Amino acid sequence: MGRALQSPLVQGLLMLAPAVIVYGIFAFYPMLDVVRLSFLHWNGLTPTSQFAGLDNYRQIFTIDPVFWTALRNTLVWTVLSLIVPPLVGFLLALALNQPILTRVLLRAVFYLPVIVAPIAVATIWRWMYDPFFGLFNELLAGWGFPGLSQDWLGDRKIALLSIFAASVWQTAGFSMVLFLAGLQNVSQTLVEAARIDGAGRWMVFRHVTLPTLRPTLTVVLILSVINSLKAFDIVYGMTGGGPAQSTQMLAMWSYTQALQLGNFGNGSAISVVLLLITIAIVIPYLRWSLRQEAKAR
Repeated sequence: MGRALQSPLVQGLLMLAPAVIVYGIFAFYPMLDVVRLSFLHWNGLTPTSQFAGLDNYRQIFTIDPVFWTALRNTLVWTVLSLIVPPLVGFLLALALNQPILTRVLLRAVFYLPVIVAPIAVATIWRWMYDPFFGLFNELLAGWGFPGLSQDWLGDRKIALLSIFAASVWQTAGFSMVLFLAGLQNVSQTLVEAARIDGAGRWMVFRHVTLPTLRPTLTVVLILSVINSLKAFDIVYGMTGGGPAQSTQMLAMWSYTQALQLGNFGNGSAISVVLLLITIAIVIPYLRWSLRQEAKAR
């Protein structure tokens, strides 16, 4: 018994056990329970439920008109989240990786929005978007462009993009920090060797810096996909899905169906669909990235 406990494998399992138990109770089990609930009719209050089979899925796909709007908005949000915040974070990382005097302070300033609660960000930006006394319309009027003033959150055409701008402000700093960490791993020996061989800045960036940042880019994009598909707080705090469901998201519509409308079956079915979309995007991309990294070696 004593020898078994001294085994590195057993010791490793014993150290992992508390985290695995907590994860299983508070993450894995609820996820499985959501799958179970998606096959039931249950209002969340009565002690009994009724087996529904695939009826909940049929309802969200064929009867629920908001589901398709939420799905479209979620996919648009995801595509934008894969491009804009990582690109902004990457450009910030490149700029703040230079030997400038205040780069430590600027790094802190650009990262600060990340640690602000999303509901607080929603409150701040909702005030700035106010059509009557908001910061943006006041600035446009002060600069002599009153005709460009908008009802940023009340116009169905621009409401989703307005919320996304606030999301970029909050999340770009996270990508910046990851890219900064990746830039620290760029071999200065290779950079100097490339310069000695006559390579310019673009060639060094393309053939030395970018290949080194490939693992970091994979992490950034996967996290961007996961966070964008579960977007909830900032949208809920700014518009609640309005106007006229134009900013509704799958995560928020699942919450609305289950906890506000008392339809836990439909809400759980939407959550399962969201989970399947996440898996369908993340796993193929991760496998492709691993193959590309193996080829590069």
